[in-house]
Amino acid sequence: MGVVSRPSGVVQDDSRAQPKLAPAPSKPITTSGIPDSDKYVDRLLRNAEPLPPITWSNWYKEVRWFNLSVIVITPLVSLYGALTTHLEMRTFWFCVFYYVFNMIGITAGYHRLWSHRAYNASKPLEYFLAVAGGGSVQGAIWWWARGHRSHHRYTDTDLDPYNAERGFWWSHVVWMLVKPRIKPGPADISDLRKNAVVQWQYRNYLAIALIWGFIVPAVIPGYFWGDWRGGYFYAGFFRIVTVHHSTFAVNSLAHWLGESTFDDKHTPRDHLVTAFLTLGEGYHNFHHQFPMDYRNAVKWYQWDPTKWFIAVCNKLGLASHLRIFPGGEIDKGRLTMQLRRLKAKQDTLEWPMDSNDLPVINWESFREQSKTRPLVLIGGFIHDLSSFMNQHPGGRGLLSSNTGKDATTAFLGGVYEHSHAAHNLLAMMRVGVLLGGFEHVPEIDIPPAQRLRVVDFGG
Repeated sequence: MGVVSRPSGVVQDDSRAQPKLAPAPSKPITTSGIPDSDKYVDRLLRNAEPLPPITWSNWYKEVRWFNLSVIVITPLVSLYGALTTHLEMRTFWFCVFYYVFNMIGITAGYHRLWSHRAYNASKPLEYFLAVAGGGSVQGAIWWWARGHRSHHRYTDTDLDPYNAERGFWWSHVVWMLVKPRIKPGPADISDLRKNAVVQWQYRNYLAIALIWGFIVPAVIPGYFWGDWRGGYFYAGFFRIVTVHHSTFAVNSLAHWLGESTFDDKHTPRDHLVTAFLTLGEGYHNFHHQFPMDYRNAVKWYQWDPTKWFIAVCNKLGLASHLRIFPGGEIDKGRLTMQLRRLKAKQDTLEWPMDSNDLPVINWESFREQSKTRPLVLIGGFIHDLSSFMNQHPGGRGLLSSNTGKDATTAFLGGVYEHSHAAHNLLAMMRVGVLLGGFEHVPEIDIPPAQRLRVVDFGG
């Protein structure tokens, strides 16, 4: 996207032997200029050994039964609790608090710290996030981060574990319930294998998930205000369900709802709804373009509590080296998409005929034809004013008096200095070019609407 001008004054020396053209490529070339067979993802897929398709005879072998049990049982228990247990207001607000506690563990910990290394965390903060994330019952850090790094490296391909191109429900939850037909693309997690907190959480994950996922949220309402059932059903199971599906929405809803603010090559979108549900993760188009940035919402007014949490931790000395992508590059991404939208709108509009497509008329012919139709010469172009004679704000007589004449001076200020809209409208009335009028179209003859145009050079 953009406009390119050719350098002038360059002289070619034709006396020297010209180089021969390169031979035709032996492999098909894509629009990116890289042969399909040389693309990394294509090579991996070509060498992959996919599992056989899921059929009625083998489906029970392909289901991840533990994952399915968690996904099915937790909402069923929650539903039973909602139908049989009164929700106390203190328990409700504790559920909200514990929801935020778990989500921060996922968004600030599993996602921005360990998946993307968007900032550095002190050991106390790492342990806090490891416990908070473990209490959401979404797997150990290394498993979660490894899958997420594959998702970013192979977005919207068959190597992406939650490929949004396979449908909303696949990317939301189904991908966890069945064994993948193709193994997710490789991702480097050597840093996670060396991280003491990540390894500590992995060794103790089941205990962390049980204690911080079910026991603690049930005991606190029960011990402090006697709401054992509310703590068990609402703070325990119902909160788990909401945390799960809010996180899953980043893989599904954030790839479906919203705008492509910075790039439209892949499916991620930006939207306030998903940002609100996920403590800021809903500005997903920004995140996929600038994954190393500790922010998901780049504007100060956009909803991103995770960004605010990390910033506060930085002020308290618990976090450091907050990574921010260069502002100019962010602006380029946004501008590119704005230009693409303008180009799409531009292509729907009707524009004046180019001078090369108009007939060339000599002065005598112009004068002769002006006797039967209201033709006016302005800036070397011949215009037919038939459709505008009765609509002219200055009256029909002013136009009639200039028929068959050169009204350039009058139009450009001699009688009235016309608006940009008038220039644009006049250009749509062109019917010819005066012979010998000009070699190149002067600036005054370029309608204002065409002086800034988006040119698509492909790609």
